[in-house]
Amino acid sequence: MPVDVVDNPTESRFEIHVDGKVAGFADYRLLPTKIVFTHTEVLPEFQGQGLAGKLTGHALQMSADTGLRIVPLCPYVAQYIERHPEFQDITDAR
Repeated sequence: MPVDVVDNPTESRFEIHVDGKVAGFADYRLLPTKIVFTHTEVLPEFQGQGLAGKLTGHALQMSADTGLRIVPLCPYVAQYIERHPEFQDITDAR
């Protein structure tokens, strides 16, 4: 089943799509030099498939690629960064 992560700037969130349907999202607030992740959610019917990790990893990498620093207010994003040190040097404290 095809899985894609896309930025939806109109909704201020990254979305993960499974078979063309929104399966989850990571809300953010965009600042001039930072992106503040505020909430991550996978819809109940898509839970247990590792989608939150895929969504978060792609969202963080896309943010890093644009030169933004990451502020993880969302507990899931903060835990993901703790487990993936490659993002720690571009992360700002809460």
